[in-house]
Amino acid sequence: MAAKYPLSTFHFSVNWGNGARMGFTEVTGLTMENDVIEYREGSSPTYHKIKMPGLQKFGTITLKRGMFQSDNDYFNWLNTLNSSTFERRDITISLLDEQLNPIVIWTVHNAWPFKVVYPDLKATASEVAIEILELTHEGLSIQNN
Repeated sequence: MAAKYPLSTFHFSVNWGNGARMGFTEVTGLTMENDVIEYREGSSPTYHKIKMPGLQKFGTITLKRGMFQSDNDYFNWLNTLNSSTFERRDITISLLDEQLNPIVIWTVHNAWPFKVVYPDLKATASEVAIEILELTHEGLSIQNN
């Protein structure tokens, strides 16, 4: 019987929502949680609150990648927010195995960018220029293969 190991997080792909795959160095914010509603009925014989599930909340997805000359996809998508062509996208993030097969697939529903961060420019640094895109969205689903 083969030994089972926990999944590694370094091998992943992102489907950008328009059919294109883009290389990213980091994806964070794949979180979801529920609000907790506390309630106590006035005639309850116990002196504590009942806790019930409330609305779901989803984290901000942060995508980081190296900048390339004449590649303005982040900026162009962000600029649609102030026009009649405002675009929401479903983004697919896949954790891959050694043979490039998806093991876990997260689908981010109705995502749109609200922030782009460009790198700090420093004359004394010799590092890769990394740009960051922050997405808000309306839901997150997960599929295990």
